[in-house]
Amino acid sequence: MAEMTQLEINAHVIEQFRAGGPIEGMHRDRLLLLTTTGRSSGEPRTAPMMFHLDEGRPVVIASAAGAPRDPQWYDNLVADPAVHVELADEEYDARAVVASGDEHDRLWADITAAYPFFLEHLAKAGRAIPLVILDRA
Repeated sequence: MAEMTQLEINAHVIEQFRAGGPIEGMHRDRLLLLTTTGRSSGEPRTAPMMFHLDEGRPVVIASAAGAPRDPQWYDNLVADPAVHVELADEEYDARAVVASGDEHDRLWADITAAYPFFLEHLAKAGRAIPLVILDRA
């Protein structure tokens, strides 16, 4: 059987998430679906991703598993910060705010303490890893 592409994997995860059941190889309570507007197409683009909860607000990590470039969803929300968030038990519109300065440093320390593998992503990427706070609109 051929290996699935990342787009195929994401489509499968999104389908499982929205169906409400278990998600193969992932923890449902640490996963959200983020819908951005494609900066070129203008079409909705949904991506599943892990999140960290900070003071009740989801924070997503634009590590792209250590890729040298920011993920496309990040570039989309920089162009248009109006996003849609789907959690396991609710969904809502949100405004994406890129953390900076002391706030980024505090969040990064919390995230890497809880999930040390993000330090490996940082070393592999050779770039700053953006952190994005998803504030309810």
